[in-house]
Amino acid sequence: MRKQITNISPLQSAKVLAVLYFAISLPLLLLMLAMPGPKPPYVSGSMLALPFFYALFGFLFTLFGAWVYNFVAKHLGGIEFTTQNVEEA
Repeated sequence: MRKQITNISPLQSAKVLAVLYFAISLPLLLLMLAMPGPKPPYVSGSMLALPFFYALFGFLFTLFGAWVYNFVAKHLGGIEFTTQNVEEA
């Protein structure tokens, strides 16, 4: 069975991916801060903002990317893929 994605909700997609980007970057930040060794004072403070910037830019680029996809899909058609039904075990 062939299916086609003709529309992506920009705002919903951007919200979900922003939260995922934040959730992925936060543990990485904590791991970097926990590494032994001296750190310049500005590193710890500025690094705390990274998960928020990562989420913000992830939100903005996903919003823009979904908008562009919808424009292209409207004129050329969406991405096509094939599915099949799988019986549960």
